[in-house]
Amino acid sequence: MTDRIATFPPTGLSEPGWRTRLQVRQVKQYDLPALEWEGEYRHFRRLYHDIYQNACQGKAVLWVADLDQAGVVGQVFVQLDSARKELADGNVRAYIYGFRVRPLYRNLGIGGQMLQTLENDLKARTFRMATLNVARQNPEARRFYERYGYQVVADEPGRWSYLDDMGKRQEVHEPAWRMEKVLNGN
Repeated sequence: MTDRIATFPPTGLSEPGWRTRLQVRQVKQYDLPALEWEGEYRHFRRLYHDIYQNACQGKAVLWVADLDQAGVVGQVFVQLDSARKELADGNVRAYIYGFRVRPLYRNLGIGGQMLQTLENDLKARTFRMATLNVARQNPEARRFYERYGYQVVADEPGRWSYLDDMGKRQEVHEPAWRMEKVLNGN
Protein backbone atom coordinates (compact mmCIF):
# COMPACT_ATOMS: atom_id res chain seq x y z
CA MET A 1 0.00 0.00 0.00
CA THR A 2 1.43 3.36 -0.92
CA ASP A 3 1.28 6.31 1.43
CA ARG A 4 -1.02 9.09 0.34
CA ILE A 5 -1.31 12.51 1.81
CA ALA A 6 -4.90 13.07 2.87
CA THR A 7 -6.30 16.34 1.66
CA PHE A 8 -9.71 17.83 2.13
CA PRO A 9 -11.58 18.33 0.10
CA PRO A 10 -10.25 15.40 -1.92
CA THR A 11 -8.91 16.15 -5.40
CA GLY A 12 -11.65 17.15 -7.79
CA LEU A 13 -14.19 17.98 -5.09
CA SER A 14 -13.14 21.54 -4.30
CA GLU A 15 -15.20 23.13 -7.07
CA PRO A 16 -18.99 23.34 -6.95
CA GLY A 17 -20.73 20.98 -9.32
CA TRP A 18 -18.19 18.15 -8.96
CA ARG A 19 -21.01 15.59 -9.09
CA THR A 20 -21.74 16.58 -12.69
CA ARG A 21 -18.12 15.74 -13.53
CA LEU A 22 -18.32 12.30 -11.92
CA GLN A 23 -18.82 9.69 -14.60
CA VAL A 24 -19.87 6.11 -13.83
CA ARG A 25 -18.90 4.20 -16.93
CA GLN A 26 -17.84 0.79 -18.14
CA VAL A 27 -14.14 -0.03 -17.92
CA LYS A 28 -11.96 0.34 -20.98
CA GLN A 29 -8.75 -1.65 -21.37
CA TYR A 30 -6.67 1.45 -20.63
CA ASP A 31 -8.37 1.64 -17.19
CA LEU A 32 -6.92 -1.67 -15.99
CA PRO A 33 -3.77 -0.17 -14.40
CA ALA A 34 -5.90 2.41 -12.57
CA LEU A 35 -7.85 -0.42 -10.90
CA GLU A 36 -4.67 -1.24 -8.98
CA TRP A 37 -4.84 2.10 -7.09
CA GLU A 38 -1.13 2.95 -7.15
CA GLY A 39 -0.16 -0.61 -6.26
CA GLU A 40 -2.59 -1.26 -3.40
CA TYR A 41 -4.41 -3.88 -5.50
CA ARG A 42 -1.51 -4.89 -7.74
CA HIS A 43 -1.86 -8.46 -6.48
CA PHE A 44 -5.21 -8.57 -8.37
CA ARG A 45 -3.61 -7.62 -11.71
CA ARG A 46 -4.19 -11.04 -13.34
CA LEU A 47 -7.67 -11.23 -11.87
CA TYR A 48 -8.54 -7.81 -13.33
CA HIS A 49 -7.26 -8.94 -16.73
CA ASP A 50 -9.35 -12.13 -16.56
CA ILE A 51 -12.48 -10.22 -15.53
CA TYR A 52 -11.91 -7.79 -18.39
CA GLN A 53 -11.64 -10.73 -20.82
CA ASN A 54 -14.96 -12.04 -19.45
CA ALA A 55 -16.46 -8.60 -20.10
CA CYS A 56 -15.19 -8.70 -23.70
CA GLN A 57 -17.04 -12.03 -24.07
CA GLY A 58 -20.25 -10.61 -22.58
CA LYS A 59 -20.00 -12.59 -19.34
CA ALA A 60 -19.27 -9.65 -17.04
CA VAL A 61 -19.52 -5.87 -16.80
CA LEU A 62 -16.85 -3.76 -15.13
CA TRP A 63 -17.66 -0.26 -13.89
CA VAL A 64 -15.59 2.65 -12.62
CA ALA A 65 -16.46 5.97 -11.06
CA ASP A 66 -14.17 8.43 -12.84
CA LEU A 67 -13.75 11.97 -11.56
CA ASP A 68 -11.81 14.46 -13.63
CA GLN A 69 -8.58 15.52 -11.91
CA ALA A 70 -8.77 12.53 -9.55
CA GLY A 71 -9.20 9.64 -12.00
CA VAL A 72 -10.75 6.34 -10.94
CA VAL A 73 -12.22 6.79 -7.46
CA GLY A 74 -14.47 3.71 -7.44
CA GLN A 75 -14.82 0.32 -9.06
CA VAL A 76 -17.31 -2.53 -9.13
CA PHE A 77 -17.66 -5.70 -11.19
CA VAL A 78 -20.75 -7.66 -12.20
CA GLN A 79 -20.61 -11.32 -13.19
CA LEU A 80 -23.54 -12.11 -15.47
CA ASP A 81 -23.00 -15.88 -15.51
CA SER A 82 -21.09 -18.15 -13.17
CA ALA A 83 -20.53 -21.81 -12.38
CA ARG A 84 -22.27 -20.96 -9.09
CA LYS A 85 -25.79 -20.45 -10.41
CA GLU A 86 -27.03 -19.25 -7.00
CA LEU A 87 -24.85 -16.17 -7.58
CA ALA A 88 -25.18 -15.56 -11.33
CA ASP A 89 -27.05 -17.64 -13.88
CA GLY A 90 -26.73 -15.60 -17.07
CA ASN A 91 -30.44 -14.90 -17.26
CA VAL A 92 -32.23 -13.95 -14.03
CA ARG A 93 -29.51 -13.41 -11.42
CA ALA A 94 -26.24 -11.43 -11.57
CA TYR A 95 -23.42 -11.21 -9.02
CA ILE A 96 -21.88 -7.93 -7.83
CA TYR A 97 -18.35 -7.98 -6.40
CA GLY A 98 -15.11 -6.04 -6.05
CA PHE A 99 -17.06 -2.92 -5.01
CA ARG A 100 -14.64 -0.24 -3.77
CA VAL A 101 -14.58 3.50 -3.34
CA ARG A 102 -11.30 5.17 -2.41
CA PRO A 103 -11.34 6.14 1.28
CA LEU A 104 -11.14 9.90 0.66
CA TYR A 105 -14.22 9.69 -1.57
CA ARG A 106 -16.47 7.62 0.67
CA ASN A 107 -19.73 8.91 2.16
CA LEU A 108 -20.23 11.37 -0.70
CA GLY A 109 -22.84 9.39 -2.65
CA ILE A 110 -20.40 7.92 -5.18
CA GLY A 111 -21.03 4.31 -4.14
CA GLY A 112 -24.78 4.84 -4.34
CA GLN A 113 -24.48 6.34 -7.80
CA MET A 114 -22.37 3.38 -8.93
CA LEU A 115 -24.84 0.87 -7.48
CA GLN A 116 -27.83 2.57 -9.11
CA THR A 117 -26.03 2.71 -12.46
CA LEU A 118 -25.19 -1.00 -12.47
CA GLU A 119 -28.68 -1.94 -11.26
CA ASN A 120 -30.22 0.09 -14.10
CA ASP A 121 -27.92 -1.70 -16.53
CA LEU A 122 -28.97 -5.09 -15.14
CA LYS A 123 -32.65 -4.15 -15.46
CA ALA A 124 -32.07 -3.14 -19.09
CA ARG A 125 -30.53 -6.59 -19.61
CA THR A 126 -33.73 -8.05 -18.04
CA PHE A 127 -32.03 -9.48 -14.96
CA ARG A 128 -34.45 -9.70 -12.05
CA MET A 129 -32.09 -10.34 -9.13
CA ALA A 130 -28.77 -8.98 -7.93
CA THR A 131 -26.66 -10.94 -5.46
CA LEU A 132 -23.50 -10.02 -3.62
CA ASN A 133 -21.42 -11.17 -0.69
CA VAL A 134 -20.42 -8.74 2.02
CA ALA A 135 -17.71 -9.60 4.54
CA ARG A 136 -19.04 -10.25 8.01
CA GLN A 137 -16.25 -8.02 9.31
CA ASN A 138 -17.57 -5.06 7.29
CA PRO A 139 -20.81 -3.91 8.95
CA GLU A 140 -20.61 -0.50 7.25
CA ALA A 141 -20.80 -2.14 3.82
CA ARG A 142 -23.70 -4.31 4.96
CA ARG A 143 -25.60 -1.20 6.14
CA PHE A 144 -24.85 0.49 2.80
CA TYR A 145 -26.39 -2.39 0.85
CA GLU A 146 -29.37 -2.60 3.22
CA ARG A 147 -30.10 1.10 2.57
CA TYR A 148 -30.40 0.18 -1.12
CA GLY A 149 -32.78 -2.71 -0.51
CA TYR A 150 -30.46 -5.72 -0.24
CA GLN A 151 -31.33 -8.37 2.33
CA VAL A 152 -29.23 -11.12 3.91
CA VAL A 153 -30.36 -14.50 2.58
CA ALA A 154 -27.52 -16.88 3.51
CA ASP A 155 -24.15 -17.41 5.10
CA GLU A 156 -21.19 -17.64 2.74
CA PRO A 157 -17.96 -19.43 3.72
CA GLY A 158 -16.02 -16.87 1.68
CA ARG A 159 -13.38 -19.26 0.38
CA TRP A 160 -11.89 -18.47 -3.00
CA SER A 161 -8.50 -18.25 -4.67
CA TYR A 162 -6.75 -16.32 -7.41
CA LEU A 163 -3.35 -16.06 -9.12
CA ASP A 164 -1.54 -12.96 -7.93
CA ASP A 165 0.59 -10.69 -10.12
CA MET A 166 3.58 -13.02 -9.59
CA GLY A 167 1.62 -16.12 -10.68
CA LYS A 168 1.31 -17.51 -7.16
CA ARG A 169 -2.02 -18.98 -6.04
CA GLN A 170 -3.52 -17.01 -3.15
CA GLU A 171 -6.17 -18.60 -0.94
CA VAL A 172 -8.72 -16.24 0.60
CA HIS A 173 -10.98 -16.95 3.56
CA GLU A 174 -13.37 -14.11 4.22
CA PRO A 175 -16.65 -15.27 5.81
CA ALA A 176 -19.52 -13.27 4.40
CA TRP A 177 -23.25 -12.74 4.21
CA ARG A 178 -24.95 -13.35 0.88
CA MET A 179 -27.36 -10.53 0.10
CA GLU A 180 -29.98 -10.25 -2.62
CA LYS A 181 -32.25 -7.64 -4.12
CA VAL A 182 -35.17 -8.05 -6.48
CA LEU A 183 -34.59 -5.69 -9.43
CA ASN A 184 -37.62 -6.39 -11.62
CA GLY A 185 -40.88 -7.80 -10.35
CA ASN A 186 -42.36 -10.85 -11.98
